[in-house]
Amino acid sequence: MAHLSEAETGELIATAHALADAAREATLLHFRKPDLTADTKETERFDPVTVADRLSEERMRAILAARRPQDGILGEEFGRSEGTSGLTWVLDPIDGTRGYLSGTPTWGVLISVRDASGPIYGIIDQPYIRERFEGGFGRAEVNGPSGRAKLAVRPARPLSQAILFSTFPEVGTPAEGAAFRRVAAQAKLTRYGTDCYAYALIAAGQIDIVIEAGLQAYDVQAPIAVIEAAGGIVTNWQGGPCAEGGQILACASREIHAEALALLNP
Repeated sequence: MAHLSEAETGELIATAHALADAAREATLLHFRKPDLTADTKETERFDPVTVADRLSEERMRAILAARRPQDGILGEEFGRSEGTSGLTWVLDPIDGTRGYLSGTPTWGVLISVRDASGPIYGIIDQPYIRERFEGGFGRAEVNGPSGRAKLAVRPARPLSQAILFSTFPEVGTPAEGAAFRRVAAQAKLTRYGTDCYAYALIAAGQIDIVIEAGLQAYDVQAPIAVIEAAGGIVTNWQGGPCAEGGQILACASREIHAEALALLNP
């Protein structure tokens, strides 16, 4: 991890919250509005993008241009901008655009800052219910309708007592889906569809596992920072680094992580 002074980390945290505030305002301008429409990024399947996705990232980039012009940016909608500081902001202006279009309050805004080693601080923000999870630089907190609280993962328990989440029932390729189902068959409860909010629930001590495949760097770097700050573990399906995306195994404890790895890789 890059060596940063207390003043520097304070500025990064303040900037991240300014980005989250701007994205919250931008996304709520269009959420649950009857005229909201979406284009699709792919022809083979519906992969939506809305005016709110673009506006959210544009406003965050404008803040970074004013406050942190030396830093790089990687955003879902407008790609990569190189910097000179060794730090890069990784932005997903709406993670869960399908949920956003559907009016569910489980999409979120993902903001993280990374150095050469990976994400060092992250925010998962749910604008509609005004719930913000942050992790890194010695922080692991949620602030929302119930006030401010420390984040901490659930105590270790066997997979047979675990709650497992994934965004889609059809996880990745057919082979990846079969591997996922081996884990799901052993879990106490399996639920779907909450996008980045499921990662926040691990950090908040509500669930035990999230398993996904086919993710991008901007989908995972904020969740990695938040979950690790809360005491959890996030790797790929082989137990290695996953900051660039791909297969994701996020767990509340190393014990459940080990059980899940054994089933994903029989």
